[in-house]
Amino acid sequence: MKQPDSRKAPTRRAVLQGGLSAGALLATRLPTLAAPPGFDQWRDNFRGRALAKGISDATWTRVMGRIEPDMTVFRQMQKQPEFHEQIWQYINRRVSDWRIINGREALKKHEALFARIEQDFGVERGTLLALWGVESAYGDPLVQQNHMRPIFPALAALAWNEPRRRAYWETELINALKIVDRGWGTPEEMRGSWAGAMGHTQWMPEVWLNVGMDYDKDGRVSPFGKPDDALGSSARFLLNRGKYHRGEHWGYEVRSSGGSASGSRTYAAWASAGVTRADGKPFPQPGASAQMWVPVAGGPAFLLGPNFYSVKSYNPSMNYALAICHLGDRILGAPPFIQPFPGSERALTLAEVQELQIRLTKAGFDTGGTDGRVGNDTMKAVKDYQTKMGLLPADGYGGLKVLARLRQGG
Repeated sequence: MKQPDSRKAPTRRAVLQGGLSAGALLATRLPTLAAPPGFDQWRDNFRGRALAKGISDATWTRVMGRIEPDMTVFRQMQKQPEFHEQIWQYINRRVSDWRIINGREALKKHEALFARIEQDFGVERGTLLALWGVESAYGDPLVQQNHMRPIFPALAALAWNEPRRRAYWETELINALKIVDRGWGTPEEMRGSWAGAMGHTQWMPEVWLNVGMDYDKDGRVSPFGKPDDALGSSARFLLNRGKYHRGEHWGYEVRSSGGSASGSRTYAAWASAGVTRADGKPFPQPGASAQMWVPVAGGPAFLLGPNFYSVKSYNPSMNYALAICHLGDRILGAPPFIQPFPGSERALTLAEVQELQIRLTKAGFDTGGTDGRVGNDTMKAVKDYQTKMGLLPADGYGGLKVLARLRQGG
């Protein structure tokens, strides 16, 4: 899943979606070249296989009849920028002022929906808000329209000419055709990453077909438009696949007087062993179980309950799960972690991120916009600036040190 970048003018925004978390790097240009040699023959041969899988002739003609492959996907696969983030940088960039502020606005707008989801599935609203914010910037329509590519030309290119996983891409192309065949989406609105992940929660077509639900009861399972289906489906996924525990929090930042220990035990047992919440409050469910995790020696320690690992089932990364859980808490009013990570900086405020973007842009480094979002464009601009100025490490992290150097006029 991914992270939209900042706005450039009223309608320009670049988007980063992370790795196939379900995230992939999103494009800003549509393919314009005619179909390369061999594609038309492949498409004609593929038609019979698609019809054999139940795709109607009308849907095939509508979607694939005159399609041209988006050959830019192969550049995206090979040249995705790499940024080596320390965990505190990873957290700061995802638990940003922009996401906290806009998450609170999204909650106000969709309060009834989140209340219904909590009633039906028991999944805390903070968790779903954070997933939504990280995956699609709360479903920002400008991101969908302007900086996500049509998925059918992308999937057609991959299914035709990606040698390592061709069978996978062919299957996902047929899955996407099934979505159109069922009336769940139109080819025009099905825009997403180069890999075909789309919608509020950036799911692949196969996931929408097999996990999605018609939560708003309109007869379709739609990744687009109203967020009801996407968020309801995600909650059900966390409950069924992730074994989410109703009524339990994901975990807590803690302090330990006796060092770290392994294994799962109740919060009451942890408290007896000298582990307390970092904020001094009692554990609200002493009978629930948790495991200790210290991501970096000298940094914050956590007791992690089953719901942390439920989030991890959504994306198999401990750092991702921690960012989602912490962002959800911050949206609902919790403070930053009490114990800092070693060598860390505080996260920039929204105004500071905008200042960073403006100064980088004026210095000739294109951030893709100046609205306070930090995505791939901004990180690349920071990395290029760091390289030019000899700032090490040139890691693409736009924090206080980079901002201070920019303010010096460097």
